[in-house]
Parts: sequence; C-alpha cells; structure tokens
Amino acid sequence: MKEKIRVGFADHLQTKDVDVAPGDPSPWDPSTKFTILGTRVPRLDGRAKTTGEARYSMDVRLPGMLYGRILRCPYAAATVQSIDLAAVRKMPGVRAAMTLAEPGEKMRFAGQEIAAIAAESPEIAEDALRAIRVSYTERPFVASIEKAMESGAPLVFEGKAETKTSGGDVDTAPKSKLPRNGNVLGPRPFAKGDVEQGFAQSDAVVEATYATSVQTHAALETHGLVASWEGNDLTVWASTQGIYSVRDELAEALKMPASRIRVICEYMGGGFGAKFGARIEGVTAAKLAKDAGAPVKLFLTRKEEQLAAGNRPSAVQKIKSAAKKDGTLTALQLTVHGTGGTNGGTGASGPVKNIYECPNVKVEEYDVFTNAGPACAFRAPGHPQGAFALEGIVEELAAKLGMDSVAFRMKNDPSEVRREELRIGAEKIGWATRDQRRKTADPAIRRGVGVGAAVWYNTGDTGPRATVTINRDGSAEVQHGLQDLGTGSRTMVAIVAAEELALPLERVSVRIGDTQLPYGPSSGGSTTTPSSAPTIRRAAAEAKKQLAAALAREWKVDPARVQVAGGKVFVPGDAAHSLPWDQACAKLPEEVGASATVERADNHEDAWKRFTAGAQFAEVEVDIETGKVKVDRIVAVHDCGLVVNALTTESQIQGGVIQGMSYALFENRVLDRQTGRMVNPNVEQYKIAGALDVPEIDVTIVPVWDGVNNTHSVGIGEPATVATAAAIANAVSHAVGARIRQLPITPETVLAAVEEARQSGRLA
Repeated sequence: MKEKIRVGFADHLQTKDVDVAPGDPSPWDPSTKFTILGTRVPRLDGRAKTTGEARYSMDVRLPGMLYGRILRCPYAAATVQSIDLAAVRKMPGVRAAMTLAEPGEKMRFAGQEIAAIAAESPEIAEDALRAIRVSYTERPFVASIEKAMESGAPLVFEGKAETKTSGGDVDTAPKSKLPRNGNVLGPRPFAKGDVEQGFAQSDAVVEATYATSVQTHAALETHGLVASWEGNDLTVWASTQGIYSVRDELAEALKMPASRIRVICEYMGGGFGAKFGARIEGVTAAKLAKDAGAPVKLFLTRKEEQLAAGNRPSAVQKIKSAAKKDGTLTALQLTVHGTGGTNGGTGASGPVKNIYECPNVKVEEYDVFTNAGPACAFRAPGHPQGAFALEGIVEELAAKLGMDSVAFRMKNDPSEVRREELRIGAEKIGWATRDQRRKTADPAIRRGVGVGAAVWYNTGDTGPRATVTINRDGSAEVQHGLQDLGTGSRTMVAIVAAEELALPLERVSVRIGDTQLPYGPSSGGSTTTPSSAPTIRRAAAEAKKQLAAALAREWKVDPARVQVAGGKVFVPGDAAHSLPWDQACAKLPEEVGASATVERADNHEDAWKRFTAGAQFAEVEVDIETGKVKVDRIVAVHDCGLVVNALTTESQIQGGVIQGMSYALFENRVLDRQTGRMVNPNVEQYKIAGALDVPEIDVTIVPVWDGVNNTHSVGIGEPATVATAAAIANAVSHAVGARIRQLPITPETVLAAVEEARQSGRLA
C-alpha cells in the first residue's frame, strides 16, 4: 500500500511515496518525539561484562568435559603419505582421535588441519598431538604474490580450485567460470562508458600503484565451540556471528536434522566476518564429542587463529584517473591483483564504482593463489583497500589540477549526505588552515591533515522473525534469535521494543542468542540492526494491536478507535474509555497476555536512500628523522539511517576507526619466503594498535530518514572502518610532501617518502 512519508536529512526533507507492506507500521516521521530511541543508552549487559558475570562460549564448563585440539600441517605445501593414530589412542586420558585429512591429500598451507583429538585435560591434549605420527612429502610452494604470478610458478591448485567456505560466510571462493592462468584467476570485469575516450577528453591524467598487506582477524575470543550430545540431540555453545548458520552447517556435515541441533551464544568476544558457520573446528568438536560420549570444548589457540581462521586479502592496485580543468572526473581505471591465500575474494573495486560520479569506469580484478591460510569476509570486504587507492589517486589528481581536494570531492560526489559530511568534517578538523600547520615548533616534526570517503550498502534482509509479548503486569518480553557479537544488539532490541510500546527500558526483557527462539539474522555486513529493528518494531506494534483489541471488546467499541500511547490505552475524546497502561494490561487473557510473532517485511523498493555514506579526516604528527607516525585526531562523520542508540553507534564508529588505524600503521602478516610459514602468528610480533596508539576520535552522526524500512535503520559496522586508512595515508602524505602508496605505513616507508620529498624540494 502506497503511503506518503517524509524522508531526507536535516533541512533537506521531502515527501515521497513508498509501498508499505500490509501489517507493517508506517516508517517513523521526522516529527516523532522519541523518549528512548536515539539517546545514549548504556548497554544492558554492561554490568555483566565489566564484572565478569557474562558467560562467553569459551567460559562454558560442563561435567566430564573434554578438551579438543587439532594437529596442523607444518609445511606450506605437502602431500600426506600416512597418518598413524595408534599410539595416541592408547594414551591415558585420550578419549577420542580422528583424522581430518586422508593419505594422498595435498596440504596447501602451513596450518591446514590434519587430525584431532579429545582428552581429559589441555595438557594431555598437547601431549597427544605430539604422539600423532604423520608422514609428508614436501612440495614446491609460493609464498608471495609476485612469485605466484611468475610463469612456471608452483601451482597452489593443479586442477580445480577447491577452497571450502563456512556456512553463512560471505562467499570468497573463486568462481570456476573465470579464466585461470597458473595461480592467477580472472579477471572479474566491470565497465561503464568508454575509459579511453574519457582519458582522451581530459585535461589531466594521473596513474599510480597502491599496495596493501594481509590483515588477519584478531578477535578477543578465538574461534571454537563446546559440543554436548544427549542421545541424538546436539547442543553447542559457539562463538559465532550466526547461530543459525552454525546449526545448519552442523546439520549438513553430521547428516542430521537441524531441528535436533541447538546453538547458544549468550555472549561473544568479537567477530569481523570470519565467525559465521561451524567451520572445521566446530564440526570436529561435535564428532569428537559423539565418539567420546562426553562434551568436548575445542577453541583455537592464538597461533591457530592467525594461521587458519581468516584474513583480509592483500591488494596491488594499479589505478588511473582523469579529469577536466574544472575538476570534473572523466575516467577511472582500476586493475587489482590480490591474494587471499588458498581463497579468492580479493576484489577492491567497490569504492571506485560507487563513491564518485564518473561516466567512464573500467575495472579488472584478479585473485592470485598462494600457499597461505585462506581469506574470508573481513569488515567491509575489499573497501579499506579500495578506498586507500581511490582516495590517494583523488589527492594526486586534485594536486595536478591545482584544486583543493575536498572541493574536488564535493564536485564529483553525487551523495548530498556525504557532501554534508565532508563539509562538517572539514570544518571540525580545520581544513582551511592545514597547510599553515604543517611545520611545528620542533623541526623534526611535521603535521599533516588528510581525508577519506566511505561507502556501504546493506539495508537489512527479510527472513528474521521476532516475538513480542505484553504481560498482564505491564512488562514486555522480546524473543529474537539474534547473537550479540559485542556491538550492543541486545540493547538495540530492547530500545526498539520499548520505544514502540512507550515503556521504560527496564520493563522490557530480551532473550537472544539461542536457535530455539524465532529466527534472527547473522551479524555481518552491517545487516544486524536494519534486519532486526524493523522486525522488533513490527512485532511490538502487532502486540499493541492485540492489547487495543482486548480493551475494545470490553468497551464494546471499534478496535480502530483504541489508541496506545503516553502510558495509557484510550479512545480519543472519550474519558470513560481510558486506562493507565498497567491497568489495561491487567485486562489481557491470563494465559498468554498479548503476544505477536511476525516476520520482517520487505524493504521499500522506492526508498529515498540505500547507500551509507561517510567521511573521515585525520590529523597526524610525523617525525621526519625516525619515520614514526602518531595519529593525533580523527574526525569521523557518518550516517546510518535513524540511530537507535547513540552510545553504541558512537562506539561502533570508534572501534572501526581504531581498527582502520591499526590496518594503516601496524598490521602485516609476514610469511617466511624460505618455508612459507607465518613468522608472526601471535599478538606480539603481529602488531595491533594498543591503548597508547588510540587518538582523539571525534564522532558526528548525521541522522537520515531514508525510508528503506519502518525504522529507517541502516548498519554502521562496515562503513566506520572504510575511510580511516585512506585518511591517515593522505595526512602523512600531506605532512611529508610525498605520496604514501603502501600499507602499513612503517617508519621505512615514511623515511623513503621523506627522502623523495627532499629530493623534489617539497620538504624544506
């Protein structure tokens, strides 16, 4: 049914017709006076987490529980000749042992799974791994993208690429229909217009190569689960971004009905895209538990996490851009080669295709296989890499034209929301005076200011279900099979229900994290809030209708006349038919109260806005004698539809900035070129930003009434980290007077740029 709604942002509001599904509430209007929504609400689980009461899956202890461990291949490439478990099966305290590879199977990276055991203690489990006898034949390998692309290089896959993905994960596996030449798969092409014509019509052309390293997932809680059988029923406590995808993958692997599997995730220690399905370790734990007749806990060590649990692929991006004298873009061309190890998914073209308006765009993306752990989805897959190259070449092109780079972006950005974000951020960072601030009182220190733009797309999916029950005492309960990976989803669910029911937050209880509840979405791709919030609101609105109908029957009036608002149930203009909320709820049937289970409605096809924008500005200090970079301040200006909880939204943006800064300055998986093994599989040599590295982070949220669903909800997890590395690299480039085209920005990289700037006279 078509409804007229108001959409837009700030003073840019307009009226638009959208098709609202039957039974779905009309999207909130900008004039709505919210009581809880959009305020700064502390997390409902904050006390439990800070006091240690919260029980994460890794904390689960069951009577008679065993400890699972996995033996991993020590070679970058090898063929398994034999696996002998005889000795380990005789060891006291070892209750189950199984192979995960077969004789003749080829191992393609150091860390690939070979065998697994379950023992009565972690110490016995460690000893048992050493008792397993495996015979290998080593094979030639490639550990770098350069070597892998050479003619005659050892092949990671002699035949068809057979990379496995996990249930619910973003599919990063290579597509067989693409051409393959040795270890190089592709291209994946994209074209719009005619780039050659665009270059010919331009007044300025720049081209350069930008490179980024492999970034590993480093969530606080490692991958794993606890598996416990009761007869033919399986219960698991998993650290997961998708309790239902864990259930479904286990059902498929174990060849059993999903209805006999229960997955619980009460609390989770983070996940950035690698924790969707059960994965090998989850299926292994369930099989070991079945064989041993006892619960099994199998969580990866930090080393295993670095070797085999996923990573953000590298990218070597050759990018070329062109524009007219007035700054109008005429062409963008991008060629990407990246390695996801034994996996694909190395595309980085999202920003090039979607941030700026350009009539002529050409993209070619190639996956390059290497003998390294497989990539998987990682917070805004491909976009931090792509934004780094795009925003760098934009700076280079603007400089060649003699234009201010923010003005250049404004001219070519079709998003009026992002143009406003650029304006806000430039004012906050003091963009107009950045050149005057380059030199400091210390001649060794240079100050720089840079900018980067962000884009993301997801606005939620259909399928999620929720139950909202209004009890006779006036309290309410929400049941929704959603997992909270640490971003505050539990609180978001409560806020939406409380706002719709006009209840104080403390009168709404929330049950999530269990597959016995109504189906909830996976937490990834920035889809959690836009998938769940409209579902919760619809269920709460339906429960309100049931309450109104119950009072209408007693009052013998048309249910359409009964309203629920302001803490009471009433018929407008009829004082005789009005009751406070609690008294009205007491009229509900004793056995059920008012309870509604609904499914999320489709997004509005004619929504005003679907893309999430964003702009970040960085201010840095660079020591031109040591090459050390210190990020002083990040100004992050973002939109994510209508904010549910300002506090956790700011926290998401701050977390994205910190992760993006860590990517820009520190993170780099290093493989030994002689052995193919990762030499820094830990959090000591694999550097991650620490507390002393974190800058001041100034967050501004631009509320947008996009009309895409009944709560105007859009996610913020991905876009918050897209622009950070680009903004920091541009700031360092501004500080030293030479372009930074490689991540991480190490002291060596900075000193090379300093020398280049001195040679060219751009650094006095």
